[in-house]
Amino acid sequence: MLIAGLGCRRGCTASELRELLEQTLERLALPLSALHGLASSAHKHEEPGLLQLAAELNLSLEFYAAERLALYESRLSEGSESVRQLTGAASVAEASALACASERAGRPAILVCAKRRSAVATLAIARA
Repeated sequence: MLIAGLGCRRGCTASELRELLEQTLERLALPLSALHGLASSAHKHEEPGLLQLAAELNLSLEFYAAERLALYESRLSEGSESVRQLTGAASVAEASALACASERAGRPAILVCAKRRSAVATLAIARA
């Protein structure tokens, strides 16, 4: 069970998100087909780039409230106070990947790829 957690700035395009995702999967020697879903913060639930990426990849996209993401703070590679100011949680990409993978598998998840960044997006991958 592999889940990609994504965070992005407002207006980030699906192509920008996809490029970061594909580069990360290539670095891990994993095919795009290995992903079981995408996840992000509820703060991003109307972000067109995220919604379009999920549709293009035919993957479900789950959104998590800040309170749920906060449960994973002790397992983050890094937290961000600026992200906390914007979303209410110290992480979007890592925490949402961990939350979704754990929820779907019914067991704890681990990060197989800590947060990676592009100019406009963040991504992490969790496995359960």
